[in-house]
Amino acid sequence: MTNEKAVAEKLLQINAIKLSPQQPFTWASGWKSPIYCDNRKVLSYPYIRDFIKSELCSVIFEKFADAEVLAGVATAGIAWGAMAADQLKLPYVYVRPKPKEHGLGNQIEGNLEKGQKVVVVEDLISTGKSSLQVCDVLKAAGVEVIGMVSIFTYGFSVAAKAFDDAGLPLYPLTNYPTLIELAIEKGIVSPDQQKTLLNWSADPANWAG
Repeated sequence: MTNEKAVAEKLLQINAIKLSPQQPFTWASGWKSPIYCDNRKVLSYPYIRDFIKSELCSVIFEKFADAEVLAGVATAGIAWGAMAADQLKLPYVYVRPKPKEHGLGNQIEGNLEKGQKVVVVEDLISTGKSSLQVCDVLKAAGVEVIGMVSIFTYGFSVAAKAFDDAGLPLYPLTNYPTLIELAIEKGIVSPDQQKTLLNWSADPANWAG
């Protein structure tokens, strides 16, 4: 089993990812979706949590050997970034969606030095918009964002284009096509449902179920 499949299997095992092509979920954006991903659940399962953390660290070590700082994306990426930074013995910061409205008004929490090479740690990539906004915040602080890692990506073409346009490499541990392939193998979804699931990923904004 490839690492991508192993990660996908762990997420399915604890229902961090749920597939429901017959009764779609509604996202905050209003999109209808046959899948719901909640990687926060992984934090409650110590052995799976340790596996995911080790996979993140392996990718960071292999792809970004010159990383000087890890930056977690609030809120779901905070824990994963902190755990990876602890294992890799790297400095760590996290980035809020917007500056605090009290105290020091920080948007970046932690210490950064201008020119440092930063890897962003995210839990989930959908369109990529909010994740790339975090990169913009970090760049504005004078650091060099050299890439991003995530646990899961839906693999939308809009996200691929956004990362390409930003010139930023993204390395997810697993992805939607791998997940669907595994779900077919395990009999979680039928071949008919597979078609529905793949149709959604091709045009999620206009998919009606």
